[in-house]
Amino acid sequence: MTWTGDMVRVHLTIMKNLLLIRHAKSSWDFPGRSDHDRPLNDRGEGDAPRMAAALAQRGVRPDTIVSSTALRARTTAGMIAEGLGFPDSRIREEKDLYLASPRTILRIVQQLDEGCETALLFGHNPGMHDAVEMIAGGTSVDRFPTLAVARIELDVEHWGTVDQGDGLLLELLSPKLLKTG
Repeated sequence: MTWTGDMVRVHLTIMKNLLLIRHAKSSWDFPGRSDHDRPLNDRGEGDAPRMAAALAQRGVRPDTIVSSTALRARTTAGMIAEGLGFPDSRIREEKDLYLASPRTILRIVQQLDEGCETALLFGHNPGMHDAVEMIAGGTSVDRFPTLAVARIELDVEHWGTVDQGDGLLLELLSPKLLKTG
């Protein structure tokens, strides 16, 4: 093919999709357990499959899932993964996501494998809430309840370049919104 002045060069923008997810509702019924080892309660165990179905309905297909090592986050990640057809054995546990600050969450995002287009991160508040506001550029999120899911689109080619304000918050889901919507 010979290049002519009439030809238009097409540039395909590669978008990255980031879902920041707070763990489902956990139980306080085990006073002897550490915070790290708290399980989900009945409501959390019921909400997670419904959220997975809502994400599947929206076409979410994760390339990677990274979870805090806390039992409640890891259990939530496993239930969502199952509902999305993602193998539990491929969920990466990241100890630094346990009660992580927004800066730590951003660092973990920046270290994601470049071959990944859609990543789900499971963690805790207040870090997840603050990370959504930080990454989604000035977006104000009033509440980030248990099992809240922030779907963020990033107009970047490389995870390593993600920084404050690079994201666009596409949707904020919560179990309560699923019941009413």
